[in-house]
Amino acid sequence: MSDSYTAKDIQILEGLEPVRRRPGMYIGSTDIFGLHELVKEIIDNSVDEALAGYAKNVWIVINRDEKVTVVDDGRGIPVEPHPKVKKSTLEVTMTMLHAGGKFGEGAYKVSGGLHGVGASAVNALSDWMRVEVRRDSKVFAQEYKRGKPITKVEQASKTLIPEIITPPKTGTATIFLPDKSVFSTIKTDFKTLAKKIKERAYLVARLSFHIYDQRTNQELHYYFDGGIESLVHHLNKDKIPVNIKPFYVSRDSGGILVEAALQYNDGYSETVESFANVINTQEGGTHLTGFRMALTRAINDYARKNGYLKEKDNNLAGDDMREGLTAVIAIKMNSENLQFEGQTKGKLGNAEVQPAVNQIVKEGLDTYLEENPQDARRIMEKVILAAKARLAARAAKEAVLRRGALEGMTLPGKLTDCQERDPAQSELYIVEGDSAGGSAKQGRDRKFQAILPLRGKILNTERARLDKILEFEEIKTLIIALGTGIGDTINIDKIRYHRIVIMTDADVDGEHIRTLLLTFFFRYLPQLFEKGYLYIAQPPLFKITVGREVYYAYSDEQKSQILKTNGKTATIQRYKGLGEMNPEQLWETTMNPQSRIMKKITIENAAEADHVFVMLMGNEVPPRKRFIQTHAKQAMLDI
Repeated sequence: MSDSYTAKDIQILEGLEPVRRRPGMYIGSTDIFGLHELVKEIIDNSVDEALAGYAKNVWIVINRDEKVTVVDDGRGIPVEPHPKVKKSTLEVTMTMLHAGGKFGEGAYKVSGGLHGVGASAVNALSDWMRVEVRRDSKVFAQEYKRGKPITKVEQASKTLIPEIITPPKTGTATIFLPDKSVFSTIKTDFKTLAKKIKERAYLVARLSFHIYDQRTNQELHYYFDGGIESLVHHLNKDKIPVNIKPFYVSRDSGGILVEAALQYNDGYSETVESFANVINTQEGGTHLTGFRMALTRAINDYARKNGYLKEKDNNLAGDDMREGLTAVIAIKMNSENLQFEGQTKGKLGNAEVQPAVNQIVKEGLDTYLEENPQDARRIMEKVILAAKARLAARAAKEAVLRRGALEGMTLPGKLTDCQERDPAQSELYIVEGDSAGGSAKQGRDRKFQAILPLRGKILNTERARLDKILEFEEIKTLIIALGTGIGDTINIDKIRYHRIVIMTDADVDGEHIRTLLLTFFFRYLPQLFEKGYLYIAQPPLFKITVGREVYYAYSDEQKSQILKTNGKTATIQRYKGLGEMNPEQLWETTMNPQSRIMKKITIENAAEADHVFVMLMGNEVPPRKRFIQTHAKQAMLDI
């Protein structure tokens, strides 16, 4: 090995080569999430045209060959030579990082593109791309392969826009095929993409989105007049509102446009969405901090002024404001000044945003509460009841922890722990019933696998406050076993296992127990989803014996494939319960890391997940009835 270190050892990556070398730095990942990020980047360019006051429509088509087409009726990317580099501005925009109308005194004061790598990064990670520009009654086009031009920018004699779209008079059309050598899949998911587009439609009022999937002949159209106020109504659609008239404020402060809307419901969980220049800031940031500060101050001020809090009473805490809160906070500001933490823009970092949001939301809430006394009274009653429940929950939680300590090292007697003490190497199987628990205990690898059997169905936590939840024995046992704590003292870093596996029977009762557990985790330990610690075990549905050979099938399709090969000589056993398997079978089929199948549970769309849990587990019967009627024919039941 040479110790020399000279100029020839320094690599210079030209053009878009850095994107292809390290795609995760630019789009987050190379799985389906990264694939959807490509589509979103191109859509956001069209949204930027709408924010600038030009585009009225965006069309999105998933082609049969997995190409994606995005068309808008904005101004169209300029095609004349760029004064600095003497190339067509279209080519510069599509092939150079940090080139576009989002820098300096560019074309966009407000946009979703901070780093300027959107279109060019998509180009770099596409096996093929074509951009068509309609300007000045002419059509110009250029094609690229993996980020490099393969044609000149020239007037086009034909269009490759799918026939389902009538080409607008002006605008930009981008057609691209993701590079399958980069991505684990290039099959765009229509449902997931539609959710992202619907979110954009709420945030950009009066912009029409039209999405088509030519693979399945599906189409959806979105247009909302009411902006984020409509989004709050949508998020609360399965819940009973507390304040009938939602709060809404929209004001500009020093070039920062602040919009906020909120409505309380009769539930116990919080749903808050935050956005900066139409980008969903899933990790929050300074705008969300400013909003929370304003909400806490406004409600405390009103409570004291109107006698809900006495002089001797402590102020209501921020956590008291969150119970049943549905809110959306969105800011728009000059893209040049926008600062995010991380390339995928998950958290807003602008310090000047916090006081602007705080002031505007506080003043707006003060006015709203004074002008709507009936709604204000309902909100106060809701928040004060939440405060009382918080104090009761804290007392109950402390009692749980004291009891846990008396049981020795805070671990419940039902837990059969593993020998490993490194959480990253440890697994906890949450098992339905003592019978399956016994098989799992005998079949496990005791070095790294712990077993916690639960007796019966746990409490439906969608319909209960934390103080009531902590009275339920099985949930207390689970909390102590995990080690994270609960409520306002959760510390996810103290978790004892980095793989928490729900292992229930493959029948209706097993699925119900799984849903109850997922509801609890979603409402009270959402960090498990964020960290990727939660899994669902996949035990086999069938044991197929052919002579001395034994096969396991995890689906009806797999069973059919096995039977095609082995014909009428096979004996089939349908597993309905984990207890039907002996320890060796359970290990080999469901717990052995070398052969098992597990589903990792993630939540890409928290609002949709919230809707599903409320609909399935909440108090309102009609939404659940509609769901059952809609999906009845898809149900697989063992009767």
